[in-house]
Amino acid sequence: MIERVGFAAELAAYTDRHGPVTIGLAGAGQMGTDIVVQVALMTGVRIGAIAANSPRRPTEAIAMAGHSADHGSIAASASDIDRTIEAGRIAVTDDLGALCAAGRIDVVVDATGSPEVGTFLALEAIRNGKHIVMLNVEADITVGRLLARKAKEAGLVYTGSAGDEPASTLELIAFAQSLGMEIVAAGKGKNNPLRHSAIPEEYEEEARARNMNARMLVEFIDGSKTMVEMTAIANCTGLTPDVAGMHGPEATSDNLGQVLCTTEDGGILSRSGCVDYTIGKGVAPGVFCVVKPRHPRAIERMADLKVGPGPCFGLIRPFHLTSLETPLSAVRAVIHQRPDMVPIDRPVGECGALAKRDLTPGETLGRIGEADYRGYAMTWQDGRQRRALPIGLVEKAKVVQPIRAGALLTHDNCAPDETLLVTRMRAELDAADGRFAA
Repeated sequence: MIERVGFAAELAAYTDRHGPVTIGLAGAGQMGTDIVVQVALMTGVRIGAIAANSPRRPTEAIAMAGHSADHGSIAASASDIDRTIEAGRIAVTDDLGALCAAGRIDVVVDATGSPEVGTFLALEAIRNGKHIVMLNVEADITVGRLLARKAKEAGLVYTGSAGDEPASTLELIAFAQSLGMEIVAAGKGKNNPLRHSAIPEEYEEEARARNMNARMLVEFIDGSKTMVEMTAIANCTGLTPDVAGMHGPEATSDNLGQVLCTTEDGGILSRSGCVDYTIGKGVAPGVFCVVKPRHPRAIERMADLKVGPGPCFGLIRPFHLTSLETPLSAVRAVIHQRPDMVPIDRPVGECGALAKRDLTPGETLGRIGEADYRGYAMTWQDGRQRRALPIGLVEKAKVVQPIRAGALLTHDNCAPDETLLVTRMRAELDAADGRFAA
């Protein structure tokens, strides 16, 4: 028998004293299904309820996790959810409010990917005294700073998800900072080929083969997800894009530290302290942090240890397990009251949107990963000056001026849907920041 060590031992000890940590999960798509299956394999944590528009996908996820046919039970209210959990089963509901209000739920996980749903869910979780794990980077980069502030005021944890590339990158950044190293750049290796003009119709067959939604696949391929994720890292660290859209070089695992470093050290960056990504071989599906030790002896030792030639070195975590790691964030929020990833309380990065095609006045824009627009990372200051419309507000926005393909969507050429909660929350955040002040 192998003894449990580290956090696994802590979780087992907590479970012996308090019982398992109970998750309320919103969303049963690819990510949500992964979470249901993964939790079934773990000690000390359980899924208490799943909220989705229909019971089909939660029921399929429960069966895929190896539970019996009657293990999922339809629940219409918070009290129904509690009774189902007490009976040792998983509640299935279409009511996000009930999910958050159920007393047996310890922590809520958002796996919906919708900025609007994510904003509502986080506010409901906080209102009901629940910690919130946001596996919804689109919502986080739009209003996460305000949500984190409200959670902190309520004595709760608001956190991004372990396993997603931003949180995995933060692990490397924290490691390097702990050793006193200069953070030159940090980011990810891009997993999918980069094609800015991609649309879902072109990827239906590949999406089916990968058991994915074609729109979600295109969000990865057209670069939107990368732009969103790098903005999230910026907002949690103070690192910023060196240029709008970032460089995205073909840096490999062998030369990463010699490419994504400053021009002074032979690289392409105008300064230290940047977020970026690479399309070169050997980094994806991992994340990286380019560091520069602050002493010649440390540089000599790292070179001797074959980390690279120096003076800058690429530290690479060669994997990220996305939603399979999400339960760890939920557990840490409950046991340690500690986030894995939280925005700092000042504006840093912005993810705007560029038109994929010519857009005409009167059009209502679709979702991220469709045919209308793609993500575009920039500094918050740049976004402010250019009046960029945050990508989290573009869905359901109306085009009010002609927009050429490749042009930036702004508050001047688009009107966001003012009826959406996320739009109102972002307006509150912008007003506090003085974003559109002269």
